[in-house]
Amino acid sequence: MGSHLQLIGERTGLSLSQRGTQILISGEDGEAVLWGERLLEQLYDLVASGHSLDLEDVAHSIRILANDPGARLGEYFDDTVLIGVDGRRITPRSPGQRTYLNALRKHDVVFGVGPAGTGKTYLAMAVAVAALKRGDVKRIILTRPAVEAGEKLGFLPGDLNEKVDPYLRPLYDALEDMLPADRVARLLERRTIEVAPLAFMRGRTLKSAMVVLDEAQNTTREQMRMFLTRLGPDSKMVITGDVTQIDLPTRIQSGMVQALRVLSGIDRIGIVKLTSIDVVRHPLVAEIIDAYAHHDEIQV
Repeated sequence: MGSHLQLIGERTGLSLSQRGTQILISGEDGEAVLWGERLLEQLYDLVASGHSLDLEDVAHSIRILANDPGARLGEYFDDTVLIGVDGRRITPRSPGQRTYLNALRKHDVVFGVGPAGTGKTYLAMAVAVAALKRGDVKRIILTRPAVEAGEKLGFLPGDLNEKVDPYLRPLYDALEDMLPADRVARLLERRTIEVAPLAFMRGRTLKSAMVVLDEAQNTTREQMRMFLTRLGPDSKMVITGDVTQIDLPTRIQSGMVQALRVLSGIDRIGIVKLTSIDVVRHPLVAEIIDAYAHHDEIQV
């Protein structure tokens, strides 16, 4: 409990101390003290309902209430997408993530746009794994444009898997958070889960599948159009990317940037824009993102 209170104090500027079963809160701002009371009451309710809260959970709770003071933490912590191999519940950890998760459940095509660390790909993959477990889809297809090699991989050493592995490794890592490694291997072998470069999607119709396109900011306009038109019956697509980190040559327009503009008027397509507020990595990541954004504004 002491470390939890210390974290709350560090993140909020409040002074907290424990006397027996009571927690005393003090601070210069009366509204901040009331906010701290609401936070502690909701954390207590979570523990009473069976949640075991670690420091990371407390940090996420602070972030949620800081950005949405009227939020009910139970609605976040009880909204379990999937239980990972370590027993941790995969749940939305920010108001933006909750909006994104609702879009993933509602729409057949969803764009998740935002900076690194906002969980846009991880949540999409968790939704895909959960859908596969329920039998809602028969396959999961995970893909990325191998832009660093121009998707011309022949000059790289090794067989095909060795050539594309560096570009797809983050997707494998996320999968192994969600499913035992031996089961991931079996599903990959049976092609129930497929992880492949974007170029391998050409000419296909993707049926009864959850398809996740990661790093979509590095697609060309032609690649994005090709990918979106692969959508088959009983399938869903999630397109994730960070439009501030485009690695394409300057003269080539990002397919994701164009798609967001062209498709914005289609109500059945979900477009969710996450921000530094939704970053769930180290707190410094959000500050780094904001610093770069401010720098880019000054340069313009």
